Amino acid sequence: MKTKEKIDISHISGGAVAINDESCIEEGYKGFASRQQIVNLEGKSQLEENSTDNHHHHVTHPTSYLDTLLHLFRGNIGSGLLAMGDAFKNGGIIFSPFMTIFLGIICVHSQHLLLDCSEEMYRKTKRAKPPGFADTVALVFEYGPVRLRRLAPAMKLLVNSFLCITQLGFCCVYIVFIANNIKMICDQYEIHIDLSIHMMFVFVPILIICMIRNLKYLTPFSTLANVLMAIGVGAVLYEATQDLPPVDSRVYLASWSQLPLYFGTAIYAFEGIGLVLPLKNEMRNPEQFQKPLGVLNVGMVVVASIFVTVGFLGYLKWGDDVAGSLTLNLKPGYVLSMTVQILITLAMLLTYPLQFYVPISITWPALRKKYAQKSSVIKELGFRSVLVLVTFVLAESIPQLGLFISLVGAVSSTALALVFPPVIQLVSTYQDKNGVPLLMAFKNAFIILLGIFIFITGTYESVASIARAF
Repeated sequence: MKTKEKIDISHISGGAVAINDESCIEEGYKGFASRQQIVNLEGKSQLEENSTDNHHHHVTHPTSYLDTLLHLFRGNIGSGLLAMGDAFKNGGIIFSPFMTIFLGIICVHSQHLLLDCSEEMYRKTKRAKPPGFADTVALVFEYGPVRLRRLAPAMKLLVNSFLCITQLGFCCVYIVFIANNIKMICDQYEIHIDLSIHMMFVFVPILIICMIRNLKYLTPFSTLANVLMAIGVGAVLYEATQDLPPVDSRVYLASWSQLPLYFGTAIYAFEGIGLVLPLKNEMRNPEQFQKPLGVLNVGMVVVASIFVTVGFLGYLKWGDDVAGSLTLNLKPGYVLSMTVQILITLAMLLTYPLQFYVPISITWPALRKKYAQKSSVIKELGFRSVLVLVTFVLAESIPQLGLFISLVGAVSSTALALVFPPVIQLVSTYQDKNGVPLLMAFKNAFIILLGIFIFITGTYESVASIARAF
């Protein structure tokens, strides 16, 4: 969607980036992106912003129920989807479908918790508009119990840090993904080059495209990426349904050492919690977002069904040979296979700068204020180059795509999706009711402990598996 006042860039594998031109000029950066993470940066502290306009914030171009549903699909379906076959291999063909549905329910519940807390902070603070992810967490602590209020700035910094880690992790995954697919195409033509060399070739166009500083120039890239990804995923699904073996030929429940890798990849796929707040706030009727048959519940049921279908078919079709991306399992030498790999590779290449925009949005304004009063454009381009180089070095260090995805999911996605939402609900409820109901305490404690468990075991097993791969 592109208008004179607002540019909205949505991407099938990790979300959307939105920016208001005037605020960009006045305040530097404002946007949110994928699998969706949110950045809402303004010149003055969000914790200090108040307004008498409480329940009604103005949206220049509100979205309908269907518009928002489509944005939700595009924000949750992408590189994580293509890794679900590998996830099911690490979970088992019977265990994984049920656990994926369970994790989906937990993640959607956490999204509802975040939405509720954001709405409550919107009412309490009488802000001009509902707060984003990091601001919601900070405001809950600022208006929470006295002894926790001093933690508000640290909590905002922590959330933004996890957003940066997640987005840069996505960027690393994209480099590995693109290089793997290009290598497979080259191998078909007897051009055998080491994967690390392919990454070096990938680095150059990525570096160039990341020098684009204005989001409006990225709009056509996003639109093209959406089309390419949709066609590519459809072709992969078609290939996965051909000549399927019997279910009993696959492992029903994987070994305990593999399960953490499943959890890391599954959470990576589901971690779209940063997308829900801006989607709701942009709706013509925001109350339709959280209803029982609202956008969030209906959309995530469809998304979870697609994840289960692709994961089940991918593992059933290719078994233990299933790759970190299903595109790598396509038959070499076929026109369909090569076309799909080219389409999805281009989609990922065009999407990298959108994912990359989030860490830039979070980190550069403060750095510019402190170090770039003069020659700010040149220094920003230099900073962008350094960040791209960091993702390249990390991608070169961990070329195993499936393990990389699991590591990113375990390290950062668990905190955003499973830890922060129940924590802020507990803090907010304790302040409002001078206590927490026992059932809520047990439920939230379970979600938090699940997040911590996936974080510890997933990170350990991912790192250990990466070490063994070398």
